Amino acid sequence: MLPSLHSITSRLRLKQLRLLIALADHGSLLRAAEQVALTQPGASKALQEIEQTLGTPLFVRNNRGLEPNSLGHCVIRYARLIQMDLSNLREEMIGIIQGNGGRLGVGVIMGAVPMLTDALVRFLEKFPALTVEIVEDTSAGLFQLLDERRLDLAICRTSISLKPYLYNSIIIHKEKLVVVTNVRHPLASRSEVKLADLADSRWVVYSANMPMRLSLEREFHEADLRFPLQLLETISAFTTLSLLQKNPLFVALMSLDVAQFCSSFGMTCILPLELQSRSEPYQLVTRHDTPLTPVASLFVNEFSEVQPIV
Repeated sequence: MLPSLHSITSRLRLKQLRLLIALADHGSLLRAAEQVALTQPGASKALQEIEQTLGTPLFVRNNRGLEPNSLGHCVIRYARLIQMDLSNLREEMIGIIQGNGGRLGVGVIMGAVPMLTDALVRFLEKFPALTVEIVEDTSAGLFQLLDERRLDLAICRTSISLKPYLYNSIIIHKEKLVVVTNVRHPLASRSEVKLADLADSRWVVYSANMPMRLSLEREFHEADLRFPLQLLETISAFTTLSLLQKNPLFVALMSLDVAQFCSSFGMTCILPLELQSRSEPYQLVTRHDTPLTPVASLFVNEFSEVQPIV
């Protein structure tokens, strides 16, 4: 049985975590010891203490040195995250001392990327020394990162959360959906397209039960058409664009903002198909129980002031 969290946190030291990372990087106790300024016997003793603290072996010895086992890989992954968080902590403290606010972590769903980047460019003109981390993911993925306190805020949809009461949210934009294709698609030159014209196409779509996917399913249902069976499922905008470029017969559902951005560079074509469904609006989301940093508060105010709710 693994020790309690209290036991682990009271006994584990940061230098031990650095040793684990060095062992993972070098596979050699001697080289890892040199990197963290320990003697080889000292490193061997420290590794033994780590394994005693966690109640399990983390490495196996072979002819190449030390290799992490499955639990070792798990512990090393979290050791790297802790080291990264400490690096971010130092960076943010420097920023606060220098008066520029430090660091901002923002999550965003694909359709809201153009809106977010516009707001960030304006914001960075006011705070040029600010460091920003942008994470693109699904709403579900972003809520998990918010819950882990790895993001200050996110632009997503609260309807996807099982506990929406945990969050503050501001509606900032009502999304319009459009169908996009390669510019060489046979229907690209049409002045009007019906959904029935695309019933047999291979669609690039979000995974099941996600808001954009549900909107498309509803569109087919209301048109009395069977939802396509041959699908390509992805949450990546880049993957979607790459697929559309590789096969001019593929079609995809996108937010109007993303589609217009892509089409402005000649990467895609927006088909003249008027969809009846409207996706849920984007919301600027923070957690109730997590006070915003000064820079996050400024960004929320800036974003809310300049973004019209349309």
